[in-house]
Amino acid sequence: MTADEFRKIALELPDAVELGHMDHPDFRVRGKVFATLGYPNDEWGMVKLAPDEQLALCAAKPKVFVPVKGAWGRGGATNVRLDVANVKAVREALSLAYTRSLSKEKRSR
Repeated sequence: MTADEFRKIALELPDAVELGHMDHPDFRVRGKVFATLGYPNDEWGMVKLAPDEQLALCAAKPKVFVPVKGAWGRGGATNVRLDVANVKAVREALSLAYTRSLSKEKRSR
């Protein structure tokens, strides 16, 4: 998978937009970041999952999904190794992250 393929899948989600954050492209829905590209480098993407979702994806595909180091990772931030990821796995992870961001937005109202 390439960064452009990751981007395309992210932007296919309803109301998703691409902006920038800390010198990295990010993907948002209703102002909430659900994914980024380029962290820690161009070989990676990142999705913001619930910790239980992260655990399941990392266990199922440990070469593709890796918790981000530190507190962000313990909170569910999950790196996606693009060169070994496939469309199905990335679509699932982005969908989970997107849905989580929407549910957070509803709770904050």
